[in-house]
Amino acid sequence: MTQLRTLGTLTALAVTATLAIPVSTAWARSDAGTSGHGRADVQRGLDDIVRKDGVVGAQATLVNGDQRRFVRSGTAERGTDRPMPRQGYFRMGSNTKTFVSTVVLQLVGEGRLRLDDTVDRWLPGVVDANGNDGSRITVRQLLQHTSGLPDYAASLPVINENGFQEHRFDHYEPRELVDLALRNPPLFEPGKGWSYSNTGYILAGMIIEKVTGRHWSDEVRNRIIKPLGLKHTFSAGRRTGLPQPHAKSYQQFKPGGRLVESTEVNMSWGGSAGDLITTPNDLARFWQSLLGGELLQPRQLAQMLKTVLAPREDGGKRVEKAGLGILWTQLSCGGGYWGHGGTTLGHRNTNGFVDKGRKGVIVMRSTNVAAEDWDDRTDQLVDDALCEK
Repeated sequence: MTQLRTLGTLTALAVTATLAIPVSTAWARSDAGTSGHGRADVQRGLDDIVRKDGVVGAQATLVNGDQRRFVRSGTAERGTDRPMPRQGYFRMGSNTKTFVSTVVLQLVGEGRLRLDDTVDRWLPGVVDANGNDGSRITVRQLLQHTSGLPDYAASLPVINENGFQEHRFDHYEPRELVDLALRNPPLFEPGKGWSYSNTGYILAGMIIEKVTGRHWSDEVRNRIIKPLGLKHTFSAGRRTGLPQPHAKSYQQFKPGGRLVESTEVNMSWGGSAGDLITTPNDLARFWQSLLGGELLQPRQLAQMLKTVLAPREDGGKRVEKAGLGILWTQLSCGGGYWGHGGTTLGHRNTNGFVDKGRKGVIVMRSTNVAAEDWDDRTDQLVDDALCEK
């Protein structure tokens, strides 16, 4: 979303492609950081996020094989001294896309779907308005944000404070979200650019349902959540709250504005682009399993990790590349990490994994602020943790 970067944080043009699994040189050199695993530095980083960014609460989970180290700062609720819960539930936002892409690629591996199938092949007539043409857009382009489809998120009423208070419990069907996007013309010819689009993943969820006859969230549950034993990960559906334990979430809608408590919200506007709820340990287990080759056949994992350039919308110098539902980000110490963060109204998570998922970090903030550099310190914390600075 443009104003809140909700569900996604990137927009730009794609120019090159590569197939590789780069690893942070700091991690690759040795396991020297396993004893402390950068915990003190991460604590300082979280404290900076809380103190300097005005975040109510933040937490980080440091992952090294089977080891988990939890770090937290701030509080779980404004005006209290209640600490952030160690394994609290949170909305993962756009990290949902990685789960959905994994299901699509599993279907590809089973021969039930092709990445080069057009949208019209499965959803005839759904994308046909204002120059948007489903007969020219492929499944691969949906997953890689190269379809040129406009993003429906910018048209949602919840992106400003008054609209949020009035519409926070509105329910949306997937077709309604797609139709919101199709009020606008395409951003570019399919395959000729790159721009982050939640619309593509709503369509991907609809295609999963058309191929399998089951809702996308059922396929995610049966193919990923249950096999991996992710007991605390699920689709929000019509549920507006979070299970206990959880921190309350807060959204600042404009710079200098007040923090609006946003814990209760209908996430149907996220759908297959961003409605999953999880905990740090569950999300770590997912990333380790995905990058470790447990969820996809080698050929399909290679397709997921084949990237195109995705320049940062904020003009940042750090190189980012987009695969199929996954992002590669350059590390300051060399190499890069795989992950896919997520932003919703009040939650922001950033994650990064190296060494085929063996080592990584997950950072969650319970507050989204409207400052220009709103996520710089979070991104730097991930970089510092993975580079063991």
